[in-house]
Amino acid sequence: MPTQNSIRVLIADDHTLVRDGLAMMLAEQPDIEVVGEAADGAEAISAARELQPHVVLMDVRMPRVDGIAATAGICRDTAAKVLVLTTFDLDEYVYDALRAGASGFLLKDMRRAELVEAVRVISAGESLLAPTVTRRLIGDVVGRSRPAAARPAAAHQADDRRLAALTVRELETLRQVARGLSNAEIAAELFVTEHTVKTHVSSMLAKLGLRDRVQAVVLAYESGLVTPRSQE
Repeated sequence: MPTQNSIRVLIADDHTLVRDGLAMMLAEQPDIEVVGEAADGAEAISAARELQPHVVLMDVRMPRVDGIAATAGICRDTAAKVLVLTTFDLDEYVYDALRAGASGFLLKDMRRAELVEAVRVISAGESLLAPTVTRRLIGDVVGRSRPAAARPAAAHQADDRRLAALTVRELETLRQVARGLSNAEIAAELFVTEHTVKTHVSSMLAKLGLRDRVQAVVLAYESGLVTPRSQE
């Protein structure tokens, strides 16, 4: 039975069976409530504004307004976190979803437990970057789609100015975040406490003016601070 503190979820997909399946997987969770569904991006934006969900499960290929544009609209107009539903043959869209403000990704062949955990992680304000497949996906897509050398000089200069505001420890934390490491993994890597890492992450995001860890990953790759090759 949903409570006042339940995680409110909106499902956006143009296939009724997919929406029904996702809703069924979430319905049994006492802390999750599916508050609405949308069959295209335009409906998703409207429903997000009206229903104020905590998390939106967003398909990419939809009629009228696609999932990328819908993600941008929802992140601009609401406080909802967007979790993009993707498959490997949609890799080329992942970078655009990141740029639009998505907080993470799920593969459409995910298991029930993975879906539930993802909704909880995103709702808690974290980014879904931990799974190995997602780390590889982000590194490959971001590096391939927007190589640092191909960006305008002005963009590089702007990134350099932003990064210069970080302390040495915050910069190293950004590198580890871009590798897809969790706070606990970063703490072990840098030999500090998890609380210290959380403080570094919060400070780093604030100084860079970023919404979440996913945007930090984009900046790290775009600026050349981290490259796909460096993750091998």
